[in-house]
Amino acid sequence: MKNIFILIAALFFNSLFAQVAIGKVSVASPSVSLDFGTANRGMILPWVTSTGAVTGVVNGTMVYDLTDKKIKVKYASGWKDLSILTGTTVDPLTSVDGATIQNAPVENSTAKTAIGTPTATPGILVLEDANKAMVLPKVASPHLNIINPAPGMMVYDTTAKLLAVFNGSVWTFWKQ
Repeated sequence: MKNIFILIAALFFNSLFAQVAIGKVSVASPSVSLDFGTANRGMILPWVTSTGAVTGVVNGTMVYDLTDKKIKVKYASGWKDLSILTGTTVDPLTSVDGATIQNAPVENSTAKTAIGTPTATPGILVLEDANKAMVLPKVASPHLNIINPAPGMMVYDTTAKLLAVFNGSVWTFWKQ
């Protein structure tokens, strides 16, 4: 009985102060909610039919817009483009259009994963921590080391020390 109580308490405590490591054993810093390993992989943003069709989002929401094949982030004044040029959803190695694969499954509009204390904030993956952040996957020179990037992929380039986003055609590198 004591072990069951300890297990329940541990699960409850972890749900309040959740930290998630993907591709590694543990999160390295107490100020991180979501941390990724270093296996030359990126994080793919949700694809939307257009940002005009996205309602009720909060500032900081990031998406891959299928209308113009660009990565965008929501600000109070509207959507800001994080891509350059126009991308493509056609895989250069297989010639398969990713949009057909993306649109084939039936979407569950209520699906949501929250890390931290869950709130009513809309989104697929929501980091709810007030004092923690997400650490992007780290890749040295992603334009050279990620062999087949997917449209909407983003990583932190450890060589150039920049945010790198892939729009389906080219990598775009951003700094403050």
